[in-house]
Amino acid sequence: MVARPALVGRLGGAARVTVVSASAGSGKTMLLRSWLSEAGLAEYAAWVSVGRDERDPQLFWLGVVDALRRTRAGSALVGTLTAAPDLDGWTVVERLIADLAPLQDRNYLVIDDVHELDPEALQQLQLLIMRASPQLRFVLATRHDVRLGLHRLRLEGELAEIRDPDLRFTLAETEELFRAAGLVLRGPAVAVLHERTEGWAAGLRLAALSLAGHADPDQRLAAEFSGSERTVAEYLLAEVLDRQSEQVRELLLRTSILERVNGELADLLTGGEGGERVLQDLEAANAFVVSLDTSRTWFRYHQLFADLLRLQLRRTRPGEVVALHRAAADWLAGRGMAVEAIRHAQAARAWGLAAGLLADQWPGLYLDGKTAVIHGLLAGFPTEYRTADAELAAVAAADELAGGSPAAAKRYLCLAERALASEGRLGRAQLLVGIVRLLIARWHGSLAAVTEQAQRLQDAAEAAETAQPGLGEELRALALISLGSTEFWMARFQEAVRHLEPGVALARRIGRPYLEFTGLVYQAALEFFRSVPSALEHSRQAAELAERHGWAEGPAFGLASMNVGTILAWQGRPEEGEPWMQQSERTLRAETEPADALAIRSLRGVLALARGRDADALAAFQAADQVAERLTEPNLMVHGNRSFLVQTLVRLGETDRAEQVLAGLSDQDRDGGQMRLGLATLRLAQDDPQAAVAALAPVLDGSVQLPWPGWLAQAFLLEAIARAALGDPRAAGGALERALDLAEPDGVLLWFLLHPVPDLLESLPGHRTAHAALIAEILGLLAGRQPAPSTAGPWPLAEPLSRSELRVLRYLPTNLTTPEIAGQLNVSPNTVKVHVRHLYAKLGAHRRAEAVARARDLGLLAPGTR
Repeated sequence: MVARPALVGRLGGAARVTVVSASAGSGKTMLLRSWLSEAGLAEYAAWVSVGRDERDPQLFWLGVVDALRRTRAGSALVGTLTAAPDLDGWTVVERLIADLAPLQDRNYLVIDDVHELDPEALQQLQLLIMRASPQLRFVLATRHDVRLGLHRLRLEGELAEIRDPDLRFTLAETEELFRAAGLVLRGPAVAVLHERTEGWAAGLRLAALSLAGHADPDQRLAAEFSGSERTVAEYLLAEVLDRQSEQVRELLLRTSILERVNGELADLLTGGEGGERVLQDLEAANAFVVSLDTSRTWFRYHQLFADLLRLQLRRTRPGEVVALHRAAADWLAGRGMAVEAIRHAQAARAWGLAAGLLADQWPGLYLDGKTAVIHGLLAGFPTEYRTADAELAAVAAADELAGGSPAAAKRYLCLAERALASEGRLGRAQLLVGIVRLLIARWHGSLAAVTEQAQRLQDAAEAAETAQPGLGEELRALALISLGSTEFWMARFQEAVRHLEPGVALARRIGRPYLEFTGLVYQAALEFFRSVPSALEHSRQAAELAERHGWAEGPAFGLASMNVGTILAWQGRPEEGEPWMQQSERTLRAETEPADALAIRSLRGVLALARGRDADALAAFQAADQVAERLTEPNLMVHGNRSFLVQTLVRLGETDRAEQVLAGLSDQDRDGGQMRLGLATLRLAQDDPQAAVAALAPVLDGSVQLPWPGWLAQAFLLEAIARAALGDPRAAGGALERALDLAEPDGVLLWFLLHPVPDLLESLPGHRTAHAALIAEILGLLAGRQPAPSTAGPWPLAEPLSRSELRVLRYLPTNLTTPEIAGQLNVSPNTVKVHVRHLYAKLGAHRRAEAVARARDLGLLAPGTR
C-alpha cells in the first residue's frame, strides 16, 4: 500500500548480512516481502520463517535446506535432506557450505523471526554466515538483537542494519497509507494520529481499519488514545472489532487460540457457517490475516493481532477458553495434526488426551528427529502427571536419554514400570517401556543388560500384538528393528533375521525411510556372515538410500560405509575400501554406541593390514581393545580383534608381546576359534609348526566353532603352511585346496595377503585344482603388491573427534581468535585451547592452518570458499 524505496534499497545493497531488528508490528515482514517482489528476486531468495514451536536446530535446518532447494541455483546445488533422529545441525551447515561453494550469482537467505531460534541453532547460523560463499547473502528479521557475533562484519562494512526508527512511518507515508485505505483526513488530524502512534505501522493500520466507513473520521480521531504501543494497539483493536459484524467478531475471537485456522475449524469453534469465506475476505482486506497455501484454505493471524485477540477473549469470555481448546484438540487429533492437538489438550487441561496422543506420536517424532518438540510437549504436563502415567513416564525417560542424562532416564523408567504394574496395562504402554529399556541398556554398552532387555522387548511385542492387534505401525517397526540390530551384536543371527526382515518391510510400507535404511544396514551386516557379495550389494543399496535422503554424514550411514569398506578389505581391495572406511570414521564419532566404536577401530586395522601398514594396524587393534575393556561383556567383534592384535604383533616381530596378550586371556577365551588362529600364527613364527597344527586341530575338526566361514579359510591356510614346514606336501596341498574352496565364493583374499605362500600355490598342479583362476589372481596380487608406506602420523582419525572438538574445529577456518570462539560457544578460552590441542594431536597438525587443511582432506570440513 505504501512504497518505501529507501528501505528497499538498503536491503539489496552491498552488505553480506542485513539485520532488520524492530518490535512487533513495525512492518518487518511486509518490508521484506515487498523488497523481494519489487526486485524480482523470487527465484533467488530462500525464505524461512521460524515459528514459536520450530526453534530447534533440526527443524530449522530442514526448513533452510528446503527453501534453498526452491531457488534456481539451489535446486541444482543443494542436496535433499529428510528428517532423521541423528541429524546434526553442525553437519548440515558444513554440507551447505560445500554445496553452495560454486554459487556464481547473488542469492539470498531470508530468515524471519530469528529471535525464536535456540542458542545452538544461532551458533550454527553464525558459522554459516562466516564461512558461506560470498555470493550467499543473509537478511535476518528479528524482534530484538540476538547473539550472532556480527561485530566483525560491522567493522568490515559488510553489515547493514535497519531498526525501529528506520521503520517508523513518516508523516508523508502516513498520509499515503490513509489515502490508499480510502480515508480523507485533514492535515492536523493526520499529524495528531502520526504523533500518537509514533509512526508505528501496526497502529496506523489498525487506525485505518477503525476509521474506515466512519461518518466523521476527523472527529473520531479526537478520541483519546495515547501511551505505549501496546495500549494504542489494544484501543484500536477494540475499535476495529466494534466495527465488524457479529459473525466476523465471533470468528476472530474464538479462533484466536489457534496457530492456524481453516474454514471447517472456524465453523466448529463458532458454531456457524461460512468461515472460509470470512477468512478469505479478511485476507483480501489485509486485515492482519495471511493465507498459508496457494489454495487459500489455511490462514494465520499476525502475531501481534493474535495476541491482542486472545487478550480480548480472556477479558470478555474467560469461561469459554478451555472449551475452545478442547474442541480444537479433538478436531486436530482426528485429522492427524497431533502436535497441535497435544498443545490444545494441554491448554484445556485434558491431560489424558494429551498423554495418549504424545505416546502414540512419540515413535514418529523420534524418527523425525524432533527431540526438541518432544521435550517441549513434555514440559507442558504437570510434574505429578508426568511421573504417574506409564506411557508419559516412558516418553520422559527417552527424552532424558536423548538429552544425555541416563541417570534421569533410569529414574523415569522406574516410575514408568511402577505405573505399568499398578495399572496392569498391556499393548502400547508395555511396548513403549520395553523400547526405552533397550535404549538405556545400549547406552551403557552392557551386553548382559542388552540381552535381557531385548528378550523382554520381544516378549512385550508379542503380548502387545495379542492385547492390541492394531498397535501403531511405527512403534512396531521401531521395536522390530531395535530388536534385530541388538541381536546382531549379540551374534544371535537367526533371531536378528527374524526381526529385521519384517521390520524393514513394514518401514518401507509405512514410508519410514530412515527406519528402513537402519534395518538394511544391519541386514547387510548379517549377510556378511552368509554371502559377502550379497552383503556388498545390500550395503551399497543402503548407502544409496542414505545419499538420496541426505544422511551421508550420519552414524547410520557410517555403518553402511563400514560394511562396504570391510568387505573390500577382506577381498584384498584396500584402495577401493579406503574411501568407504574414511566416510565411516567421519560419521561414527566418539558418542557412537560402544559396539559401533569397537567395530570401526577393529575394521580400520583390517584395512591397514590389507594395505601393508602393520604399525597402523597394531594401533587400531589396540584402540579397539581399549573400547572392548569398557564393555561389561564382549560382543562378537572382541575375539576377532584380539586375534588380529596377536597376529599383527607377530608380523612386527614382537612375539613376546603376543605371548603376553594370549597369557592375559581367560582359558575360555584363549581356547576360542579365533584366538587359536592367532596362537597358530605365533607358533609358526617361532618355528614350531607342530604346535601350530595342535592349535588348529579343534578348529579344523569342527569341535571349536568360528563365527564366519571366512575365518575357516585362514585356519586351513595356516594348516597348509604348517604341514609344508613339517615336510608333508600332500597334506599341505589338501589344506591349501580347502582354503581356496572356502575363499573363492566370497572372494576373500585377505588371508593370502597376510600369509603369502606363492611357492605353495604354484606347486598345485593345474589339473588337480578347481581354483586355477583364483590362484592366478592371488599370485598376480602378490607379484604386484608393494607394502604401502606408513602414514606420517596416525591413520585418519584413529581416535574419533568428540562433539565438543567438532564444534571448535568448525570455527577454525574463520578469523575468530580463541577468546572470540570461546565467546560464541559460551565456554572459557582455556576450554577452547584444550580442545584445539586435542584436535592438533588427533589430526597430526601443529598449526591452525594445518589442522584445517587436514580436516578438509578428511571431509570433516567443507572446502574453503572465501
